Amino acid sequence: MAYPSNAKEYYQNELKGIKEAGLNKEERYIHSPQGADIKVEFPSGAPEKEVINFCANNYLGLSSNPEVVKAAHQGLDARGYGMSSVRFICGTQDIHRELENKFSKFLGTEDTILFPSCMDANAAVFDVLLDRQDAMIADKLVHASIVDGMRLCKAQQYVYKHSNMEHLEEKLQESQENRFRMIITDGVFSMDGDIAKLDNICDLAEKYNAIVLVDDSHSTGFVGKTGRGTHEHCGVMGRVDLITTTMGKALGGASGGCVSGRKDMIDLLRQRARPYLFSNTVPPVIVSAASKVLDVISKTTERRDKLEKNTLYFRKRMTEAGFDIKEGIHPIVPIMLYNAKLASDFAKDLYYEGIYVIGFFFPVVAKGEARIRVQISADHEMEHLDKAITAFTKIGKKYDILGKGKKDIVEKYGL
Repeated sequence: MAYPSNAKEYYQNELKGIKEAGLNKEERYIHSPQGADIKVEFPSGAPEKEVINFCANNYLGLSSNPEVVKAAHQGLDARGYGMSSVRFICGTQDIHRELENKFSKFLGTEDTILFPSCMDANAAVFDVLLDRQDAMIADKLVHASIVDGMRLCKAQQYVYKHSNMEHLEEKLQESQENRFRMIITDGVFSMDGDIAKLDNICDLAEKYNAIVLVDDSHSTGFVGKTGRGTHEHCGVMGRVDLITTTMGKALGGASGGCVSGRKDMIDLLRQRARPYLFSNTVPPVIVSAASKVLDVISKTTERRDKLEKNTLYFRKRMTEAGFDIKEGIHPIVPIMLYNAKLASDFAKDLYYEGIYVIGFFFPVVAKGEARIRVQISADHEMEHLDKAITAFTKIGKKYDILGKGKKDIVEKYGL
């Protein structure tokens, strides 16, 4: 089959431009289990190194936890490798329903439906529950998977300024002629680590008779006093109608997602959600491991509490060192550098200091908002954190950014 020469030339030039700008996203190869300490290889030629991992979503340190791995082995041995089917044909084992019930109990909801990923959950939920008569009102910074899911739905779309409750209320007033209005937000926003104002959102939803959907992927398992999520943290358990979340972050870090919430909505998703009806079932090995994770975090908050302690310590010490970081309490800690090449170069220098982080820049974040997103884990010990702080401080001095804000950094490096 012919490959049009103009297409080939275009794609090659696009890739060349990315590389020349120093913005190429290079995948690294990990030669060890996921954890606080990992072995990493750069395909471009940097030597394989043992480094401390500060860029995984492994918040509770359960990705390679022996109890979880054992449960996965048991699930594999007892229930097989894959289901070779979708749920409504012959893809449902009793353990799938057991896991859904555990999620409902843990999250404090009426029912839960599993999906192969949270991206699939977000692709499914809007198109099934809303149509042309309805309105979706989303925070400006919702996750890309929500944006894609909204694109699949024929409902009218409204966007409110990030965490701006006055603007949200304006959009609710503008959309009062619609049959249903759904307010859509992340629980924790993945780039800044800030928490949605769910108490205010639920108040507005009740005032204007709206549905509330929260993507809690960066919260489930560790945000809130017992790790239930942002609805626990904000004191609105029972008031959020739908929660989408993942098993691919704090809950073992493998794959799988779900929608949890009002039973009639969940029942309708079982009947009509395309990623549910046309995608293979979550494999038994994943279900068994995730079930064990929910058992572990339901019995004790030990890991969640250690994560909180680690996060507060790292944030305090990095602020004292002079870094410009986004305030908050979440283990996502954005180290603001503003310039994309600076963020990329800073991350590379840290690699040689034994600290593994990634520079984030456009299109992952807005232009001029480049950063290194540090993610703290319950697997990190104090010596991990102190080594990272020392390395960051050394490289911060090299680039002369300590004690500097956005104006000074941009003046020196540009946007």
